[in-house]
Amino acid sequence: MKAAVLNATGNRFEIEDIDIAAPIGREVLVEVKASGLCHTDLHFAHNDFGVPLPAVFGHELAGIVKAIGPDVREFAIGDHVAAALIQYCGHCLSCLSGRTFQCDSPGESLRDPAQGQRLTYKGEAVTPAFGTSAFAEMSLVHENQLAKIPKDIPFPQACILGCGTITGAGTAINTANVRPGDTVAVIGVGGVGLNAISGAKLAGATRIIAIDLQPAKLELSKRFGATDTVNSAETDPVAEVLRLTGGGVDHAFEVIGLKSTSEQAILMTRVGGGAYLIGVHKPGTKLEIPLMEALLPKQRKVQGVMMGSTNIKHDIPMYAQLYLEGRLNLDDLVSREINISQINEAYEALKGGTIARSIITSF
Repeated sequence: MKAAVLNATGNRFEIEDIDIAAPIGREVLVEVKASGLCHTDLHFAHNDFGVPLPAVFGHELAGIVKAIGPDVREFAIGDHVAAALIQYCGHCLSCLSGRTFQCDSPGESLRDPAQGQRLTYKGEAVTPAFGTSAFAEMSLVHENQLAKIPKDIPFPQACILGCGTITGAGTAINTANVRPGDTVAVIGVGGVGLNAISGAKLAGATRIIAIDLQPAKLELSKRFGATDTVNSAETDPVAEVLRLTGGGVDHAFEVIGLKSTSEQAILMTRVGGGAYLIGVHKPGTKLEIPLMEALLPKQRKVQGVMMGSTNIKHDIPMYAQLYLEGRLNLDDLVSREINISQINEAYEALKGGTIARSIITSF
């Protein structure tokens, strides 16, 4: 099958023909109909997070089940599914408590080396990054990483559910527990940030402030529920948020992954407010926050977020239904559909900050 392979950190993705194994155990073979270009894959491609290379990245995936392993319980051939990079065992204390996103043994969803490789190139192993390896024509995924979706949701919109939506909207609804009447600020309104705005709106926030450098993205954020916009290239975002709200927001979401914006998120919250760090930071990044001036007397919370504290089996179908009911905007997230051969150029455009999502829909 055709796949976009990363052979060395910092390199471009190379389009190669690689081999994929037949499903065993609880694995599901999915024909990829749409795969979103999330910024997280670019972070992992340009920074050494310890993923063995060569590897096939990609984790926003929607497609059709083509084959199943003998122990698969939930899926049948022909089902429409979306995948997520949340890996979980299903039997540890966290999983049994419903916190699959905090699984103690996520590696159980991968193959043991004795079972052979899911992906190979000329007989050599290729890492299926995140357990999804969605930048390819086919994906071999443990059923715990898949959720069934209605057949009437388009694949480009459906693939965004598995990362952009569950991470952004999930942080607002699950992690921060935004309540009706709350105030929210979102720093960085790309694909995940726009979903955070959608989630805050669904949860009943009355004031949602979008913060970005790009005027076009700020304008787009209004279509997702932003009530105010702040261009951080023109004004101090912390001072402006404090001015707009009369003292700070209840919840600030940082979706970029920078030291400076993470510190800003903390400082723009009100007394007792919370800052939620969603963006992927470079390894070794450290924050500098004066405890007495910024944290202790202000009683602020700072929380790292993993995939919007999501239970994918419940949340992905829920968001799909909200989309079909016209209550969740996914259409405006699909900036363009591309062939897999255009992946490097599309990621260059994403780095420019002018688009929400490019979606691979052809090979």
